[in-house]
Amino acid sequence: MADIDNLFGKAISEIEHMLNTKTVVGEPITVEGNTLIPLISVGFGFGVGAGEGTDPKKGGGTGGGAAGGGGVKPVALIIINKDGVRVEPVKGGAASLLDKIADVAGKFAPNKPSAA
Repeated sequence: MADIDNLFGKAISEIEHMLNTKTVVGEPITVEGNTLIPLISVGFGFGVGAGEGTDPKKGGGTGGGAAGGGGVKPVALIIINKDGVRVEPVKGGAASLLDKIADVAGKFAPNKPSAA
């Protein structure tokens, strides 16, 4: 039973290590006087198991294992600028987050003549 406790403890320790405020609220990015802060949804799951048994032909044995998986998904972008603070939802994942950042940067970029 000590092995299962050890495996469970290690799994919980790793989860605690992964989760902190910077996991859900990304690092601020400053673009053209706008501060952009990504908000991320974090999901994970894990399992731990152990067992022991005897087989008349093979003898006694024990075993254990732990596994986990997870993912992150951008869900919104906080935009702070001279006009105030607003939250823009992000639909469609990381590519949409980059599109949203580019869109915000483009709205406040100075107009430049296009090369023809």
